[in-house]
Amino acid sequence: MLKLSSLKPPKGATKKRKRVGCGPGSGHGKTSGRGHKGAKARSGKEFDSRFEGGQTPFYRRIPKRGFKNPFRKEYEIVNLSALKKLGEKEITPQLLKARNLVKEGKLVKILGEGEIDFPLIVSAHAFSQSAKEKIEKAGGKVIIIK
Repeated sequence: MLKLSSLKPPKGATKKRKRVGCGPGSGHGKTSGRGHKGAKARSGKEFDSRFEGGQTPFYRRIPKRGFKNPFRKEYEIVNLSALKKLGEKEITPQLLKARNLVKEGKLVKILGEGEIDFPLIVSAHAFSQSAKEKIEKAGGKVIIIK
């Protein structure tokens, strides 16, 4: 009968662990399979994944170009066509987040792709010139959040 206490792994699934540093007769004595000297023979920090054996690493060989502005503002963009589909009179970043059009905590910019034919009150962090004109032409209002 098969019991929890009589369960064993299948034959060949387990093997004895390698006992290193247990005398020359074991075949893994003295240097314990690490060879003589060098960083790999010593305890402590192994090499970084970028280390290339003393050769100048790839990340230092390739040219660095351009400039990454640490103060750049990244906007989540929403087009007027998406606002029209919402069918709401007043649009805020919280409403756009609730409808999964933008991610939370991101700045929102409204772009002018699409047409609008009813007045909207839109609050956002930025607007394109064409979006501003189209909203105001339809009788709506643009509110810029600081």
